[in-house]
Amino acid sequence: MLAGSANAQSSATLPARRGPVEPKARPKANPGAGMKDGLTMKEGRIYLTEMGVSGPITADKKLVNGTLITTTGLVTMPDGTSTQMSEGDMVSLTGRVTSRQSIVEADSLLKIKQFDLKYPGKRKKMEEERLKKEKYKKEREEAKAKAKEKKEKEKSKR
Repeated sequence: MLAGSANAQSSATLPARRGPVEPKARPKANPGAGMKDGLTMKEGRIYLTEMGVSGPITADKKLVNGTLITTTGLVTMPDGTSTQMSEGDMVSLTGRVTSRQSIVEADSLLKIKQFDLKYPGKRKKMEEERLKKEKYKKEREEAKAKAKEKKEKEKSKR
């Protein structure tokens, strides 16, 4: 019996391929994917991103804490103060306003921290090398200036 089942398995073959297999189409990336939830000023319009889905707002939006955001980007806090959003500014769904500049600063600080964790002491070495190069350049310029003065003195003596 065992010999018969082994023989049956070896005779079973896969069907022949008909040609090259076409790769499956990849779904296009959602433009809002990767963005944090909140409202962002982009190209002069306010975009709302919730759970990875992003789209422009068509009416004023009132947030959980009472902050009101208009379609033009005017942010009115519950205490009555208001600010105008500029390109790249973001307001979280809890009402925290973040400017584009602070986002960039936070990203750059994070990158520095990650670099320091990956390469401990390397930034310090790079800074020391930069200072050495500056010192060498300064000394070289001073030497050139002295040589030039010496040359001018020799010309004036003639």
